[in-house]
Amino acid sequence: MGTPYPNPISPSQTRIGWIGIGVMGAAMASRLLSAGYSLTIYARTPSKAHPLQSQGAQLADSPFQLAQVSDVVFTMVGHPRDVRSNILDPETGLLWGLRPNSVSVDMTSSHPALAREIFNAARAKDCWTVDAPVSGGDIGAREGKLAILAGGDASVVEWLAPLFDVLGKVTYVGPAGSGQNCKIANQIVVGGNLLGLSEGLVFAERAGLDVQQFMEAVRGGAAGSMVMELFGERIIGRDFRPGGFAEYMVKDLGMGVDVVEENEEGRVAVLPGAALCKQLFSGMVANGDGKLGGQGLITVIERLNGK
Repeated sequence: MGTPYPNPISPSQTRIGWIGIGVMGAAMASRLLSAGYSLTIYARTPSKAHPLQSQGAQLADSPFQLAQVSDVVFTMVGHPRDVRSNILDPETGLLWGLRPNSVSVDMTSSHPALAREIFNAARAKDCWTVDAPVSGGDIGAREGKLAILAGGDASVVEWLAPLFDVLGKVTYVGPAGSGQNCKIANQIVVGGNLLGLSEGLVFAERAGLDVQQFMEAVRGGAAGSMVMELFGERIIGRDFRPGGFAEYMVKDLGMGVDVVEENEEGRVAVLPGAALCKQLFSGMVANGDGKLGGQGLITVIERLNGK
């Protein structure tokens, strides 16, 4: 049993490893189990793995042990430091447990430079890595409608298509690190949309409009967006449960605006809107709301307006 690259992927033969079973990761892992794949998971808090174990998942004691019994290992964790620990730790990192031609797929929103470092380390071991962060939130994760932004070797990304198809729609965007760069750009757009939606709703309420009616009136025009469809009703209903934490928006936007020294000369982007969005999401964190969903940005705008 086992189908390392380039052997065809199949539910009956391909062994999947999964690290990261938060709101997004658990839903994604569950979809792979429902599609018939054999899944081994690693969780820092094993009790959180019980729902997936009830679906048939096995539990590993470390990322290294998980990799030893997997052809493809997915990571969906919180921060770049978590990615580094789970993949590259010299004692327990999954990279050291992978067999030749096995593949590590990091779906965390992480740093492009780290993605390139991991890719080079994997190739030195005759393994492969793909950086494939996602967009679409908890709803997209549950429904298998995530946008998957993949960087790495094009043929490996194509080989992974049967797995990506269970989770959403994959787009190959370039060599190692490109997936992460694409996700940073995605978050710049999402952050700007959330800010505009929040300010529009605050203004509409102050102007005496029915905010639900306002949103219905404009959603079919130029103001309409996927952000409005995903989060508009939640904001109006004060549902700030996270699909992704607000503190992760601070991290993602920071990777776009705070790493000038890591860019090649002439490739620095001046992003005043993204910088402002980062500060406003940082306001959520400062207010103790970093574990709320990003749609909670409206609370910062409301506070600025005395509410």
